[in-house]
Amino acid sequence: MSTYVYGIARPGRATLPEDLTGIGDPPLPVRLIVHDDLVAVVSDCPGQLRPKRRDLLAHQHVVTETGRRAPVLPMRFGSVSDSDDDVRGVLTEHADRYREQLAKLAGRVEYNVKAVHREDAVLHLVLAENTGLRTLAAANRAEGGGSYEQRLRFGELVAQEVREREGHDAELVRETLAPLGERERTGPESSGCFLNVSYLIEESAARRLLDEARRLEKDHPHLELTVYGPLPPYSFVE
Repeated sequence: MSTYVYGIARPGRATLPEDLTGIGDPPLPVRLIVHDDLVAVVSDCPGQLRPKRRDLLAHQHVVTETGRRAPVLPMRFGSVSDSDDDVRGVLTEHADRYREQLAKLAGRVEYNVKAVHREDAVLHLVLAENTGLRTLAAANRAEGGGSYEQRLRFGELVAQEVREREGHDAELVRETLAPLGERERTGPESSGCFLNVSYLIEESAARRLLDEARRLEKDHPHLELTVYGPLPPYSFVE
C-alpha cells in the first residue's frame, strides 16, 4: 500500500496525539517515519484518493495537531509516495533543506487575509468623492431615471470607480499589515474578494495583526476583512 504524507517535522517534539487519524473511510491511523532528526507524518493511503471535503479537513487536522507540538512543513493534499522506504529516501536526500526550512518556521504561523467591500458603503463613498457621478445621477433622476443608455453609462462609470477603489484599498491593507509579518504571499485571485494575501508571522505578533485588521475596518467602514489563522504555513513551504 502506498504512503500518504501530511508533513515533515522533528522527532521527539512531534509526538502525535493518541489515536490520531487522517484520511480514508474509515479514517486511517497516523504514524511517524523517523530518519535521524527528522520525521515524516504519514498514514496508509486509500486506494482511491479524491479531494473530498472529509479528507481535506482530515489532512489539515493532522497538520494542525502536529504543528501544535513543533514546527512542521505541511504537505499539500495528495502528497503520496510508493512506500515508507521511499519516504525515508526523500528524507535522506533533502534532509539539509528540510532542517533549514523547519528552523525558519519555528515559532511562526500563517494568517490569511481576504478583503471585500461592503457594497452599499463603497457605492456611497464613490458617489461622495466624485462630483461628476453625483451630477450624472441627479440628471438621470430628473429625467425619470434616464434612458437605458444613460443608466448603462452611469453603471459603467460607477463600476470603474469601484475597481479603482479596490486597488487603492488593497494597497492600504497591505501597507498596514505587511510590516507585522516576516514574509508575504499573494493568494490566487477570487471573484469573491479583491485581496487574498497570506503573512508568515511570529506567534507573539498575531494579536497585533488582528488588532490592525479591526482598526482598518473601524477607520474605513466600507472595508470588510476576514482573517483566517493561525494556520500551518502552507504558503511559505518551498
